Amino acid sequence: MDIEVLGALSVHENGVSITPTAPKPRQVLALLALHADQAVPVAMLIEELWEQTPPRSARTTLQTYVLQLRELIGVALAYGENERCTPKDILATLPGGYRLETRGGSVDYREFERRAGAGYRAMDADDYQGAARRLADALSLWTGPALTDVQAGSRIETEVRRLEELRLCALDQRIEADLRLGRHRELLSELTVLVKQYRLHESLHGQFMLALHRSGRRGEALNVYQRLRTMLVSELGLEPSAALSRLQRSILMAHPESAAPSKAAALPVTAPAGAGGGRLVARTN
Repeated sequence: MDIEVLGALSVHENGVSITPTAPKPRQVLALLALHADQAVPVAMLIEELWEQTPPRSARTTLQTYVLQLRELIGVALAYGENERCTPKDILATLPGGYRLETRGGSVDYREFERRAGAGYRAMDADDYQGAARRLADALSLWTGPALTDVQAGSRIETEVRRLEELRLCALDQRIEADLRLGRHRELLSELTVLVKQYRLHESLHGQFMLALHRSGRRGEALNVYQRLRTMLVSELGLEPSAALSRLQRSILMAHPESAAPSKAAALPVTAPAGAGGGRLVARTN
């Protein structure tokens, strides 16, 4: 079974889609896919579908959705040569829950984590060329927001937020690697879009400031800081982090044509989740 959640939901068995079109069965499949090869309790599925107000028929209705998914799996299994398993082997019933078996198939979010992990290890080894390549390779698995076409309850929303944080972390480190490789001008157009998309994300703003400054655009770099500070104060009642302020001062004191100071200043992650924040900012060397 091949599972994709880094964009639209796509689940295939024997190359045949088993992704239902009806919202509720699709929601069930999405949650099972997010926990592929792991037990998903019935209580979790019910909470995902109906939050805190499930109908009396919740368990029976959930069983109906599972049967619908098994029917789709049965059709897909018919395309396999010498296929010996049944739909109940693929979507297994467990004590108190269900498990979706991948049988060694591909799962895009696990592959993303594997590739990103290789990129982080390359960063730790100061292999910035390898890190940039591996992290870009990991990010290429994303085709849009995770499960963008699924009606999400609280359980799926939590997983989607977690995946988005992982994506932003990989993006941050890929940009950091590119900065280390001197690709400042190449990053400007991408960072221009990102700081508009993530208006309060200090890491991306710090990297944008650094790229602008190293491209000889010190005034624009300082303007980025001032715009971010205005938004942080007005929307969150927060000043920029101390490390971002140090970056601003180092740019302010530098000559317009100079590179950023060589002293490193890694910024801590302190922005609250859900604030569009994230305060990890590129080092200045």
